[in-house]
Amino acid sequence: MSDNYLSLATQRRTIYALGKDLPLAEDTVVQLIQDAIRQAPSAFNSQSSRALILLGNEHNKFWELVREQLRKIVPAESFHATSDKIDGFAAAAGSVLFFEDQNVVTGLQEQFAAYADNFPVWSEHSSGIAQYAVWLALAEKGIGANLQHYNPLIDSDVQQTWNIPSNWKLRAHMNFGSIAAPAGDKTYMEDEKRFIVAK
Repeated sequence: MSDNYLSLATQRRTIYALGKDLPLAEDTVVQLIQDAIRQAPSAFNSQSSRALILLGNEHNKFWELVREQLRKIVPAESFHATSDKIDGFAAAAGSVLFFEDQNVVTGLQEQFAAYADNFPVWSEHSSGIAQYAVWLALAEKGIGANLQHYNPLIDSDVQQTWNIPSNWKLRAHMNFGSIAAPAGDKTYMEDEKRFIVAK
């Protein structure tokens, strides 16, 4: 593994303080996201990952949908803190919503019945790899990001608002933008608790 990769992996952090001043043109960022997802590996080369890329007012619209769904379930006395959190996410330049195409999953289950139980799990692996690939690609260009999960609470709103196919299953959403404040120091658990090496 090259030093460049490890340096980039270390650079990639969860950045909550994001702004709208991207260091690249929006079209360039969109192409970067698409290329990262396209190159992300998937089981059986299924290419099951899908994405909705939201910028500008569409990004803001997404976070308003999230806010209104949360308003229905968060107690009124604590909603102010929740709403402030949403404001922080909306302050970013854009969002990537990651989906997995369930038609691809079921098609593979039918085609390779012996592995049928594994394909939903492998689909989740594919989604995670695509998310990480995008996050690394953004980090390399000096664009901050954080990953959120308000699905399935917002699934129906997203599907209706952006005409998402019913077979696309929302798995995560990533905010991205200029880095307004860096992440804090990262701590690591002891290697002895995390790794087993057998020779």
